Amino acid sequence: MGLNVSEKTKANGPTKRQFGVTGHRAGLLALAAFLMLVTAVLLDFGPLRMAMFFASGLLGVGSFSALIASWRLKSAQLRAVTMVQNLFEREADVCFVSSADGHILYASDAASDAGMGDKESLADVLADQLLDAEGKVRDMIATCQLEGRCDEEVSLRDNMMRLSVKRVETGVLVWEIQKSTPVSEAHHGSATPRLPMLTVGRSGAVLFMNPAARHLLGERKKTLSDIFGPNVTDLQSATTVYTSDGEQQCLVAEFDATAGRREIYLLPTETPVMRDGAVQFDELPVALLKVSPKGDVLLANRAARQLIQMDIASQTVMGDLMEGLGRSIVDWLMEAAQGKTVNQSEFLRLKREDKEVIVQVSLNRVLEGGEVSLIAVLSDATELKSLEAQFVQSQKMQAIGQLAGGVAHDFNNLLTAISGHCDLLLLRHDQGDADYADLIQINQNANRAAALVGQLLAFSRKQNLRPEVLDLRNTLADLTHLLNRLVGERVTLTLNNDPVLPAIRADKRQLEQVLMNLVVNARDAMPDGGEIRVTTEGVELAEPLERDRVVVPVGNYVSVTVADQGIGIAQDKLQKVFEPFFTTKKTGEGTGLGLSTAYGIVKQTGGYIFVDSTPGVGTTFTLMFPAHGTGAEQVVAPEAGARPDLPQVEHSGVVLLVEDEAPVRSFATRALKMRGFTVLEAASGEEALEVLDADHPKIDVFVSDVIMPGMDGPSWVRQAREEYPNVPVIFVSGYAEDSFSDDQARIENSSFLPKPFSLSDLTEAVQARITSG
Repeated sequence: MGLNVSEKTKANGPTKRQFGVTGHRAGLLALAAFLMLVTAVLLDFGPLRMAMFFASGLLGVGSFSALIASWRLKSAQLRAVTMVQNLFEREADVCFVSSADGHILYASDAASDAGMGDKESLADVLADQLLDAEGKVRDMIATCQLEGRCDEEVSLRDNMMRLSVKRVETGVLVWEIQKSTPVSEAHHGSATPRLPMLTVGRSGAVLFMNPAARHLLGERKKTLSDIFGPNVTDLQSATTVYTSDGEQQCLVAEFDATAGRREIYLLPTETPVMRDGAVQFDELPVALLKVSPKGDVLLANRAARQLIQMDIASQTVMGDLMEGLGRSIVDWLMEAAQGKTVNQSEFLRLKREDKEVIVQVSLNRVLEGGEVSLIAVLSDATELKSLEAQFVQSQKMQAIGQLAGGVAHDFNNLLTAISGHCDLLLLRHDQGDADYADLIQINQNANRAAALVGQLLAFSRKQNLRPEVLDLRNTLADLTHLLNRLVGERVTLTLNNDPVLPAIRADKRQLEQVLMNLVVNARDAMPDGGEIRVTTEGVELAEPLERDRVVVPVGNYVSVTVADQGIGIAQDKLQKVFEPFFTTKKTGEGTGLGLSTAYGIVKQTGGYIFVDSTPGVGTTFTLMFPAHGTGAEQVVAPEAGARPDLPQVEHSGVVLLVEDEAPVRSFATRALKMRGFTVLEAASGEEALEVLDADHPKIDVFVSDVIMPGMDGPSWVRQAREEYPNVPVIFVSGYAEDSFSDDQARIENSSFLPKPFSLSDLTEAVQARITSG
């Protein structure tokens, strides 16, 4: 039976009597045997009595030995109990002293308060907690006898229990039982947490984590590698632990325990860890490389490794990690080492395979032991360079757009004069004339040139659109025959229409041009044949769509996708496909204006265009146009071939023609006079006002260029309207109508005639204004 702790034991400590009952009995038996032996000798007994003498002697010796062993064991137990009582008198942990077989010799105050003080053995103590308490105690005692100590952590229903047993004397074991609350409860508890502590075995396996350690790490860790990472071998140099929430800087202390075990203590800190009074290079939050003047990478801290995302070995040089300097990196490093280019930043591109990363690198020269080295400070400048590239691209596109618009204006003036004078020549030649075919060729090529100018204006988004309400299903049905001829026999064109598709408002001719450009590009991307899918769909955006740095507002849209199964477009080229003159085709196979023209038309229409591509899989272009309301007025552009010929009759009326280009003014004057109009000419707005002020002629219509040196068209017309308030105006220009639509809107009874125009276009427009005015 185990020994209970009495009130006397608690007050005065364990007594010798409590541990010596069995010893006293053995001593009395030994003493009695010894007295019997002495009596036999003194009385001179015979052989039989001598046998009794020897038996009594042996019994006496054995009993005396048992007495000595018993006293030693009980003395050891007494010392262990006294030590444990002194150590754990005020502790909250439950402690026991037991014999080698698990019988309880002493229970601490905490054990008695917990209702465990009257238990006879450790198996009885744990019987309410564990299913096989006796087996658990037996296994732990066996391990403790071999290794001197045994620690176990047992999961209970609501918490964890740690069992610890140590051998302090031969046959004397000290037990500790700790219960920990779950991490969530420990976090909210009011008790002050202990220092995070781990117990690890020889192999690095984590045997025990106290509640503070579990709270810090956020989860149960199995090995040191899970805590400090796979590359940390010396814990004295470890400064970071990996928690469930990420990395945490810590001070680490390591102490040897029994049986090859180690106890590791962690102290979390928010400041960079310091060793020998200096902040560790690896802990600095700035990406740093230490390199030699020859480019060898000597050190790379954690921030640099995370940024570079490439293996850095002992033979790694900076040229292996980055590129794009435009000259030798070694020359740049040597100049910095010599103090020539210190603190001058350069932008380089990392050689990462996953994505493009631009870094800003600043070199700082340091001197260590007479040796010069460089500290390279790396900053992620990807977003900065992206914004800079977008700004440069925007500036470039704007500049090219202005150039295209200006070139188109000048070309339109030239084409107006060419086609106009060609029309005048055709009036004097019939089909039987030898020069008639040449004049037709001139006229047709002038029209082709006008179409090319239209592409330039489309790119610059300054072309003249004639929008109308369109049902894309009908538009695509009309276009399918032409598209099938464009794609050829090896490519299949599939058309899928949404049965309930809203209408859109767009220029039909320009929209057809966009679709043809996309289909032709899809065809060229599939040299071995394939399928092109054109799909229309109604889309309702309940929230803004953010894509490719563009925000599509909430509303109803009509989506048109053109998807192919071609070679695809590389990601680094995907952002450049809408740039003018950029093409992925071979030299001579593409102008690079197709997609830029499509981009300009879609944007001018008020829509959006996006591209997705996977190399080896295919490319998909997505067009999104705002859905058109049913109540809007339909605007239909007249067909060019449907215009009736003007009757060969003379007209009447006075026209004030204001045009700064002499060839255009000459052609227009002759064309109007041939139709019977009286023409007053002026080369500028100022000259036109002088003509009106000088003679105050009766004017039926003003025909004026928009952009002229000095006073432009709308400006002089507004002044002339003070004297001629009801005279209609026809503005002509090589620029698009949108470029001065605001000025035109403020001038009543005005219309627009784009250049280049033909003789019939001009005379018809003038007659229409005179008739309606």
